[in-house]
Amino acid sequence: MPEEIIRTLSVDGVRYGYRVLRHDRGTEAGPVTEPALVIGGALQGMYGWPQMDDHLGPATDVVTADLPGMGSADPLPPGPSAGILRRAVLAIADDLGAPRLNLFGFSYGTAIAFGFAQRHPERVARLALGGVPVHIDAAQVECWERARELLADGDRDGFAATAADALMCLDPERPVHRRELARRYVRRSFLHALTHSPHATESLYRALADRPDFSGGLSGVPALVFAGEHDTVTSPALQREFAATIEGSRFLTLPESDHWVVLERALEVAELVAWFFTETEGAPVGAPVSLPRQAGAPVGRS
Repeated sequence: MPEEIIRTLSVDGVRYGYRVLRHDRGTEAGPVTEPALVIGGALQGMYGWPQMDDHLGPATDVVTADLPGMGSADPLPPGPSAGILRRAVLAIADDLGAPRLNLFGFSYGTAIAFGFAQRHPERVARLALGGVPVHIDAAQVECWERARELLADGDRDGFAATAADALMCLDPERPVHRRELARRYVRRSFLHALTHSPHATESLYRALADRPDFSGGLSGVPALVFAGEHDTVTSPALQREFAATIEGSRFLTLPESDHWVVLERALEVAELVAWFFTETEGAPVGAPVSLPRQAGAPVGRS
């Protein structure tokens, strides 16, 4: 069985932790790529990515984290959080002794991963970003404001239902694989976090209020951006425009999925990320099957 290690760190006086599922050192072949750090949404912690363990584990060390303000970590201090979160990622890389990391960011986590890659491109081997919230329109803002009011009034069930629905495509004319299953899972996840994490409410408020910055472009880091074809948080078209600001990046959409593509198409996403992180090291590990052809096509600048 692969070895699992839990480490506790601190940045700016804030305690947080990360988990490493070690590549099996008992096999003859060593890791074929750099350690892979997975950064998820606002309430997604270190134990929420079993599909990544399964698909990245044969290739490298898999790293997940409760970054500051998430899971079991300490709450974030008042004020802007982007800098402390980037420093937390850098401390993980240093603690691992890894000159470079493969970074996978999803949803809220894309801003952390992208910002880190912009400031420390020499520490990033490859960058995969999914469900990038590049633009939040007025309807989304209004929906999230209703969710915030419900939470402030102590209506956790109402908040969980409203917040989950805000992140999903509920249009019956647009097919979404496992829509109701994903919807129930997201609602339960919100409720579980609000019940068991002492600062989950504050973390949600911050995630809803923060407007991440995806400007400035990026060069020198191989990158892949993907979206669910029915993502209603930020349209695939806008995510593709964002991808075009990353030099040489590739973009694809996954069919019959929305913003929660990592739940609705969990196997395909895991295969895709494992393929991307290993493809330039020789023979890819677990190359994806039946993915759209645009997966291999660079995105031109617009």
